[in-house]
Parts: sequence; structure tokens; C-alpha cells
Amino acid sequence: MLRLLKARDGRTLDVLLAGDDDSSFGLVCHHGTPSDATIWSDWHEDALSNNLRLVAISRPGYGLSDRLEGRRVASVAEDVEDVLDALGIPEFVSLGWSGGGPHALACGALLPERCKAVSSLAGVGPYGEPDLDFLDGMGPENVEEFGIALEGEEALRRWMDEHAEPYRTIADEELAEALGGLVPEIDVLALNEQGLAAMWAGSMRRCFTNGWDGWIDDDMVFCNHWGFEPSEITVPVAVWQGDLDLMVPFAHGEWLLKHIPTATARLEPGHGHLSLIADRRQAIIDDLTSHR
Repeated sequence: MLRLLKARDGRTLDVLLAGDDDSSFGLVCHHGTPSDATIWSDWHEDALSNNLRLVAISRPGYGLSDRLEGRRVASVAEDVEDVLDALGIPEFVSLGWSGGGPHALACGALLPERCKAVSSLAGVGPYGEPDLDFLDGMGPENVEEFGIALEGEEALRRWMDEHAEPYRTIADEELAEALGGLVPEIDVLALNEQGLAAMWAGSMRRCFTNGWDGWIDDDMVFCNHWGFEPSEITVPVAVWQGDLDLMVPFAHGEWLLKHIPTATARLEPGHGHLSLIADRRQAIIDDLTSHR
């Protein structure tokens, strides 16, 4: 079910609700980049069978969520608080995939009284750290995109206008080819044989309802300070990462493990960015629910 809720500053938040309607314990899911809340729709049965209320918010600028100019990763904490308060959910666990990873970590860092545990699923590390070469090992499409993002919002918007339009109407079967050098063979199989293409392509078509602002702001967010330090996190964190990932290279997961004092390694040899989620879903949920 999709609902529109209000943030404390009056912005509209585009929210997916699934799982157990009667549960007062939340599973807060953060989507990747670019995407929206609906990418978590097929986790409904998993949340339901574990008595979890699945809550996913389209980040500002995506789907029907109003833009929040100048947002940082840390900005997500207030939106999550506002949604959970409106739903009467006092406690939760949080997971974030890819670009959603830092946003899940923000919940652990900034809402430790409510957030009981976090999973970072192929989550991106922070830019500008001396011991993380952010772009090393990424596919050429990501290297180009972030290179433009570092030139600033105006340059990035021009790049989006030139390159992003096909994603508004992309067919499920076109997604693997569109992702090009970002998907190793194991991720192509996950897209085409395990249903991820339909899930992600559908989310992409919806996430650009109001233009590129969500994608632009995500890229700018990742090129700047998160608004908190990973070393400040005190709740349990599982870092899931595949060594074949070309969207968020293995070094990002290694960096998070090194700098988050409560982190546990969930490193998966032979997995990519997509196959990790397709194959390890139940283990990810089991790990999170052990901290209820």
C-alpha cells in the first residue's frame, strides 16, 4: 500500500507500507540510486512472515516525495521519525541497499533509542576518505556519473538531461543492457532469471515522476559529508558485500567494517550488487530480526 504522509516541515513523503499491519515493530528499508520505495514491494511476504511492518520512504525528489534541497544523508533520520510516529511504530530495524546503505546507517547513528540494528547491503562508503578510493573498481558508467557530480549540480543536471530520459520508460527486458559495464554476469542472471529486472525497472519508471531531482541530490549527497561519523554508531551493523560488485566495489564494504565499531562482516564471495540481494534475502532478514 502506498500512502502520502507529511514531514515536520510540511513536505510530502511517498511511503510504501507492507508486511504485518498489526505489528508495532518496523522494518525500515532504504532504496538504492536511482529508485523509489516501491522497489521493496516484493519483500511483503518476508516481512509478514516475520511479523514486521515494512516501511519504505521514497527519498526526497523521488516518486511523489517532495524535494529537499541541500539534504545530507543525515536528513533521512527526521523523515523516518516522522513516518514512524505517524504510524505508531516505536522501534525498528533498518536496511539499506546500495545508495540506501548510508541512509540506513544514519538511522543507527542518529536514532539509536529506536533503531535496534542495521544492515548495509552493498552500501556505498563515504567520499573523500584518505583510506578509500571511492571510484576504484566501479564500472565505467558510475565513474563517469560521479566525475560529473563532482563538478556540481548544474553540470550533473545537464548530464541527466542528456542521459537519463530512457529510464523513464525503460522496459524490464532492457535494463540489463542499459546498465552495461555495471553488471557482471551473475548480476545479469539475477536481473533476467530471478525477477529483479521487473522490480527495479518498475521502480525506475516511477521514481522519475517529477524529474531527476532525487537522483541528482543523491549523487551530490554521496560526494559530501554524511552529517554523522560511522564511528559514532553504537547499534549492531551487518555489512553485506559481494566481491564481484561493479556498482559499489568490495573496498567500500571493507572500509565500513574498519570504521564502524559494531560492524559484523557478511562478505559473500562470488556475488555482485544484485545477486547478493536475490540470494541472501532470508539470511539478511534473519540477521536483523535476531536483534529485536
